Amino acid sequence: MPVITNIEDLKRIYHRRVPRMFYDYCESGSWTEQTFRDNVSDFDQIRLRQRVAVDMSGRSTASQMIGQDVTMPVALAPVGLTGMQHADGEMKAAKAAHDFGVPFTLSTMSINSIEDVAEYTRQPFWFQLYTMKDEDYVRRLIQRAKDARCSALVITLDLQILGQRHKDLKNGLSAPPKLTPATIANLATKWRWGIGMLGAKRRHFGNIVGHVKGVSDASQLGAWTAEQFDPTLDWGKIEKLMEQWGGKVILKGILDAEDAKMAAKLGADAIVVSNHGGRQLDGALSSIRVLPEILDAVGGDTEVFLDSGIRSGQDVLKAMALGANGTMIGRAFVYGLGAMGQQGVTTALEVIQRELDTTMALCGERKVTELGRHNLLVPEDFGGRWQG
Repeated sequence: MPVITNIEDLKRIYHRRVPRMFYDYCESGSWTEQTFRDNVSDFDQIRLRQRVAVDMSGRSTASQMIGQDVTMPVALAPVGLTGMQHADGEMKAAKAAHDFGVPFTLSTMSINSIEDVAEYTRQPFWFQLYTMKDEDYVRRLIQRAKDARCSALVITLDLQILGQRHKDLKNGLSAPPKLTPATIANLATKWRWGIGMLGAKRRHFGNIVGHVKGVSDASQLGAWTAEQFDPTLDWGKIEKLMEQWGGKVILKGILDAEDAKMAAKLGADAIVVSNHGGRQLDGALSSIRVLPEILDAVGGDTEVFLDSGIRSGQDVLKAMALGANGTMIGRAFVYGLGAMGQQGVTTALEVIQRELDTTMALCGERKVTELGRHNLLVPEDFGGRWQG
């Protein structure tokens, strides 16, 4: 067993073990990938204030996210195709999250279905919804999430149309992989992944195949999906979806103060400051850079989570100290899953919690809930001097 001291260690193992198209799906952004890079590098501009001669005993990273007790303020973000990163990936990531004490969010575009995850974990989880043109399918999908006792609906707002991701197009991304000569050559070097997939419960999109009229296999799925994302999604439709759900709602993909105000006005329990991990609008600002402006805009009317760019416990601390109520990780847990399955997800969470706890102590704080701007040194122009 290699010694894992940070998320980058998991990423190196992940790179070796997972087929190229699924590694590239995770580790890439749209177009020039400027926003994808900025999501990570902008965290480096924020520095920490070291404090000494402070009682560091009795520390706690425990917090709450939308009223749910969490071991630390980190949720696993919805990531499509997680079951292609490792056999039964969504099921195993959900179990690792539950055992650790943090929320797991299942993507609409998951390989394991809502029912698979509910049966495997037997614990409530969050479900992420992409709005589709097929309203009957969306209605039934929401009902399936209710039947599975999902405790929150996460509605993604920033994928009405698909941003162009060059690597996915060039790799011919699909689930399961299309067996081209290039794909076969790459899969031959990933024998551990292949053996696992032989025993996987599913190898296609479990929330779609068999649940949509005319879509019974992967060959029919691509055409349906390409035409289904709803470009007409607006605040009126979002409000109707919230009413249809009737429970706690998190609106994900907020990157503008005016949009944040609208989300709060609709009564969202939380919003997620996110640019889809840099996979949609390339050239948009990083999530951490716009976080302060959005916090000012909503003024405590709704909880604010941050997603996109978190690779360490120090990143979590910086987001919390700026005022976020919680964070979400995507790539960081996928690295662990692809590297070592369920144990890898647990390891990723342990790494982040250990970094958060140690950094919190060295900043002179004992509780994550007491972090604030007093723990940070933020550049005066961090928000940028932009003209709109």
